[in-house]
Amino acid sequence: MDTGLLIALLNPTIALALGAAFLVLWFYQRHRPYLAVLAVSYSLAAAGFLFQHFTLPVGLASSKLLSNLCFCVAGSCLAGAIVARYGRRVPYAGLCVLASGGMAAFCWFLFVQPDLTWRVLVINFALGGISLVAAAELRKVRDNGPTEKILFVLALLAGLNFFVRTLAVIVAHGPFATYDELYTSSYWTTALLSHALLSLLIALCLFSAAALDVMKALKVETYTDPLSGLLNRRGFEERAALLLQRCAAAKLPVALVLADLDHFKALNDLHGHAAGDRVIADFAARLRAAAGARGEAGRIGGEEFAVLLPLTDLAAARLFAEAVRVAYSAGGVDGLPPGTKVTASFGVAARSGDEALEPLMRRADEALYKAKKNGRDSVRLSYERPETLFVPEPLKAG
Repeated sequence: MDTGLLIALLNPTIALALGAAFLVLWFYQRHRPYLAVLAVSYSLAAAGFLFQHFTLPVGLASSKLLSNLCFCVAGSCLAGAIVARYGRRVPYAGLCVLASGGMAAFCWFLFVQPDLTWRVLVINFALGGISLVAAAELRKVRDNGPTEKILFVLALLAGLNFFVRTLAVIVAHGPFATYDELYTSSYWTTALLSHALLSLLIALCLFSAAALDVMKALKVETYTDPLSGLLNRRGFEERAALLLQRCAAAKLPVALVLADLDHFKALNDLHGHAAGDRVIADFAARLRAAAGARGEAGRIGGEEFAVLLPLTDLAAARLFAEAVRVAYSAGGVDGLPPGTKVTASFGVAARSGDEALEPLMRRADEALYKAKKNGRDSVRLSYERPETLFVPEPLKAG
């Protein structure tokens, strides 16, 4: 087979394979639409390269126009998908201006003032601008991890490739009078090889990012209670142990609040499990809002919850528990009959010295038991009294 044909088919083959891979990923992760956009981007890039090599029945000029339109849309989709994956606002206006400006200039040098060299320049400059727009957005997240940093560097390299390589090769070996001359030039060879390399590297980074997303989601599922949205017992205990370790190293106070919904079984039996689920979700939302970003909240049992509060002593933790108790008992729960009152009991313990999580939870649980035993809808505290050893004085003779 002709070597030129092999090189020409290299990019569309790679692009189609990558597009299919991203499409498969999207089928399994429909909640990540950027994967579908990546599949579209690589598929359009493949079509663009095929239209460059094979002339459609509509004619040479229309084939080249369609090819470069595919390139501009593919580049815009790729940049937009990368930016969207990192939660940044996609710069639609900038991408549209660059893509449409590049295509308008391309049409001018195709139909009005035919010039192949200028067509090459304007399309490369448009794609280079799109790459630099993506790099500008990635610059703000490049310190989030190695994947972000590598993608930022690759976006910069892609921009430099479209600008610097194109200018250098055209100055050295241009201008080009015909497409036959263009396709046998060092410009076209370097363009195909550099595009193939950058496409593979960018795709590998994006595959890594998608894998990290899946791992993160699995970790969240492992440590999160699906009904309440809070940490489950395993997640809470691991986060709490880590937080206690940090507070011990910094000599910071920590308090633990345990909460238990009153008469929950009776409420469940009377109003049904759906109503019970709404009660749990509602109480969890109030607890999470009260804890804020500072505290760690979890659902550690059926109707039992825990909140670990750093930088909080016993008095402050009591105020926290009282505020949640009063606010919750005063409000209603959607889905329950009007006038139905749901309350909760609270046990509070402040950490003593380098106390571990288990004894701290045991003391808070003892305080919670007292609150449940003494009428419910109340807050009880665990007062830590250091044990003192009684050492008898030696007997004195006489």
